[in-house]
Amino acid sequence: MKIVLNGNPREVQATTLADLLTETGFSGRVATAVNEDFVPATLRPSHTLNDGDRVEVLAPMQGG
Repeated sequence: MKIVLNGNPREVQATTLADLLTETGFSGRVATAVNEDFVPATLRPSHTLNDGDRVEVLAPMQGG
């Protein structure tokens, strides 16, 4: 399926948000949104993705 991940078009096999994070190598604490709606970590395994979804994954950064 085709989605947009962090502004970049991608072809993915994942059907849920949790699977997408695994497939694309995101790990640890991240914040997620699909089509501009926040998706909490507890709902990622059941959040089904659809063709054309816009997914944003944000990871905290250290520095100062």
